[in-house]
Amino acid sequence: MQSSKDYLIKYLNTYNSLINDSAVIDDLIQIKSSFQNISKEGGKIIFAGNGGSAAMASHVAVDITKNAGIRAVTFNEYDLITTLANDYGYENWISKAIEFYHNPNDIIVLISASGQSLNVVNAATKSKELGLQVITFSGFSPQNPLRKQGNMNLWVDSKIYNIVEMTHHIWLLAIVDMIISQTE
Repeated sequence: MQSSKDYLIKYLNTYNSLINDSAVIDDLIQIKSSFQNISKEGGKIIFAGNGGSAAMASHVAVDITKNAGIRAVTFNEYDLITTLANDYGYENWISKAIEFYHNPNDIIVLISASGQSLNVVNAATKSKELGLQVITFSGFSPQNPLRKQGNMNLWVDSKIYNIVEMTHHIWLLAIVDMIISQTE
């Protein structure tokens, strides 16, 4: 049986190897520039996901707005979710919210640990139809449907929800912190 200490060392080393991928670092820098450019053009960032990914979307949207000065929104209001889900189906509620609230130069950031949440995948499809830039964060299978939808797709090579979600969270907050620090 593995000791708690050995477990934690292995667990934290997993994060270290996922977070420090050089290709991902280049993508994070590119996303940072996209966020800054869209802000200069008067656009906003729309973040969306389910469950833990929705909570993460809210956290990142608040931080990027308050601390980095870039306007960002989420659709985590119960009345909005239940109205759109009731009228258009749960699988379409994020798509409809994007349709109602987007501007032509917005960026859509869609987060799904599995990359298979139908409402998130459909939101990517709708965003592309609207001509919006789509950035996805997913995990699990490298062939997950969400990963195939974005202009940029950051993928975590893990099938463990917490590993995937926390890696997404670290990456997204690293972007916020890069903007705050005014790094180039």
